[in-house]
Amino acid sequence: MDDDDADYMQGSDEDYNFDYSDDDAEESGGIDLENKYYKAKSKKEDTPEEALVAFRDVVEKEEQRGEWGFKALKQATKLLYLVLHRPNDALATYTELLTYTRSAVTRNYSEKSINTILDYVGGGAGEALDMDILERFYQVTRDALLEARNERLSAKTNLKLAKLWLDRGEFGRLEHVLRDLHRMTEESEDQQSRGTQLLEIYALEIQMHNATRNFKKLKEIYNASNEVRSAIPHPRILGVIKECGGKMWMGEHQWNRASEDFFLSFHNYDEAGSPQRIQVLKYLVLANMLTGSAVNPFDSQETKPYKNDPQIKAMTDLVDAYQRREVHAAERILHDNQATIMNDPFIASYIGDLLRSLRTSYLIDLIRPYTRLELTFLARQLNVNRDEVEEMLIDLILEGKVEGRIDQVGMRLELDRKQNLEKRRYEALTKWTDAVESIYSAVTQKASSGGRNGEGSLMNAPDVYGSLAAFA
Repeated sequence: MDDDDADYMQGSDEDYNFDYSDDDAEESGGIDLENKYYKAKSKKEDTPEEALVAFRDVVEKEEQRGEWGFKALKQATKLLYLVLHRPNDALATYTELLTYTRSAVTRNYSEKSINTILDYVGGGAGEALDMDILERFYQVTRDALLEARNERLSAKTNLKLAKLWLDRGEFGRLEHVLRDLHRMTEESEDQQSRGTQLLEIYALEIQMHNATRNFKKLKEIYNASNEVRSAIPHPRILGVIKECGGKMWMGEHQWNRASEDFFLSFHNYDEAGSPQRIQVLKYLVLANMLTGSAVNPFDSQETKPYKNDPQIKAMTDLVDAYQRREVHAAERILHDNQATIMNDPFIASYIGDLLRSLRTSYLIDLIRPYTRLELTFLARQLNVNRDEVEEMLIDLILEGKVEGRIDQVGMRLELDRKQNLEKRRYEALTKWTDAVESIYSAVTQKASSGGRNGEGSLMNAPDVYGSLAAFA
């Protein structure tokens, strides 16, 4: 059984209440057509032109449109397009085939056949793509399906075309198809299928805006996708939406939200069995490190099975180096794993942020025992230039993570170990001032009321004299 016969058998699940006759003459005619079909099929490889004539003979000899005429037209379309390279003739044959989809064959089989033909016309068989011919194939398909009122297959065909334009970067053509899809979705009365289809459209739009770097529109569509409730989408669709959402949050340096979306994306891709789960797992690991979290992303049940995957092993080692704050080990891992880490443009664009975060942590640990350090010494330890070290130190001082100052004449970092004590003194003085004000208010209130209510407030005034005396 070849692929065409297999498709037919798989596509015959629906019961269309066809009436079958036991008439011997009809049975004999069916057997004759079947023999002609398989005889024509045997000529495909050696004499395609003869096979084409034989397939046409099957179509003409069939008195009423039926399965053998449909199969013959399907084979003829394939021969004309892929073997004889006559796309216009293939389009004419395909247009004739579409007239058989109403009653000659089951809906499942016709859908499988149409999808197969559109796949190889769209370059799925490795053929060069003629955009004009492709659009004409899809146009006659849409016209036939609209005439047959097959809204489900019409929407699926448009989604297929939209995905093709997206993969080829034809964003102008893609926007036109997306508008048609939105219109069809709005006209649909089935709320559940409407929501599911809407999520598929949003997934395509999000990918388009991500590719064109239109992050404002991407965020708008992403938020709209989160509002869809009545839908049962394929996990792959949710994986796409959450992956692009994670990339959007990464662009805004919202590492925690990016990490959450990448995890959801990975979970959905994993459920769908999509190979994209490996790539998204790398993004999840990257976002998790940028959050500064001490939690290892491979500790969860979902990610643990992939910890020793060859494509993930480098990221696993990077996480270990990051958590140990071993900046030199991290740099070595990045250098030795260009193919699995640095060759991804998205990951590569955030490696600078990752290394800066790691170097900052390493720098804090490095300067802790000292009171004075040369910037050149710190630069050698971090394997960066002096200006970059100075910039990192300025940020740490401004953020209050390092207590000290930079001597730009001597190019030294001078740490003030007494500063913490002074800071605590100022905090104690602030508390003392607040306590005095509280006592003053209580006394004033007591004097004005003439009662004992103020005494309670006076008794509750904070006693900080002891703590202030500790710093005297």
